[in-house]
Amino acid sequence: MLLLDKPYISDFLRETAIRNALPVLDTPVSRGALGSCPCLTSGDEFLRLIRQGGSRRLYSNSENAIDWIGANLGFTEIPERVRLFKDKVAFREMLRPMYPEFVFRGVPLSELHTVDPADFAKPFVIKPAVGFFSLGVHVVESDAQWPDTVDAIRQEAQSIASQYPAQVLGLDMFIIEETISGEEFAVDVYWDEAGNPVILNILAHLFPDATSVNDRVYITSRAVVEPNLERFTKALEEMGRLAGLRDYPAHVELRVDEAGNLGFIEGNPMRFAGWCVADLTWHAWGVNPYEAYLYNQRPDWDAIFARRGDTVTSVVIADLAPQVDAARIESVDYEAFTACFSSPLELRRIDYTQYPVFAFLFAEHAPSAMGELDRILRSDLTEFLHLLPL
Repeated sequence: MLLLDKPYISDFLRETAIRNALPVLDTPVSRGALGSCPCLTSGDEFLRLIRQGGSRRLYSNSENAIDWIGANLGFTEIPERVRLFKDKVAFREMLRPMYPEFVFRGVPLSELHTVDPADFAKPFVIKPAVGFFSLGVHVVESDAQWPDTVDAIRQEAQSIASQYPAQVLGLDMFIIEETISGEEFAVDVYWDEAGNPVILNILAHLFPDATSVNDRVYITSRAVVEPNLERFTKALEEMGRLAGLRDYPAHVELRVDEAGNLGFIEGNPMRFAGWCVADLTWHAWGVNPYEAYLYNQRPDWDAIFARRGDTVTSVVIADLAPQVDAARIESVDYEAFTACFSSPLELRRIDYTQYPVFAFLFAEHAPSAMGELDRILRSDLTEFLHLLPL
């Protein structure tokens, strides 16, 4: 069963819903994406199917659906599970048995100016307690940096508050927490009916430098998945036990330091990687993540690795630089952007007048040809934008 909403319903997800005749909650957004598809299901019938239970599972491509879940599914455990993941303060409290020494504090936006940064070891991270897409995330490396950080957060709160619903990006409460060091990964996972985690993909999050919080490039490959599959599964078993997760999908972000210590950054409820990044699982491994979750399928990783070899598959999120006024963009040179990659798989154009992104691009790379991703990481991407004169 599917809850489909903005900001983006990929053709791959739409075709999956139609091909499998999956019940989709009938809303203006889902109707716009699926047309007159008979799988569109009225609210009353959708709730009846959920109450009926059985083997039915629920998936949402967007956290925009959180309000509907809270208003309509109080007879299930889902709203509480969503809260544990979406509220980063609640998430930290839930994980306290795993990380009893981890330092964090929730602070309202209106009280950030009263915080003494000397109370926290440096560097520390501040981000919205209800967040998305690395929006409003800052790394503070010194006490002197704190006043400018607070000013920047206030300005961001004014400029981006209208782009996402409050249940997706809340800018009234922030969490200050210690930095989790190490290489960053993201995991698309579901917990089955017995509470066992099933990993569908592991993504490595690439950054241009150690201080960046950019969400631009993710990759997956055998070298990313194979050495992490067992240890991530064990950690997710413990998370699932603490949260009481069953028949539940999530996108979980974590870091692993040089000593192999694992620290969870955050969990995103009821969905896999945001926008259309979850489709990377199909491009990389030939596994449809939506069908895998809804039909309780498990990847045969040994067979997949043998078939795919050492190929690296990436997704690039072509974001607009902060200094770019979308109203000044006359056009985007999508051909030049695509030509930066030796083996592009699919380009998906995004309406940059609504969101600060102009494309998602999936590509393949030989392990020896990762320089093209490094160049994209270090670019502000304005070279692909034709801007109107001031």
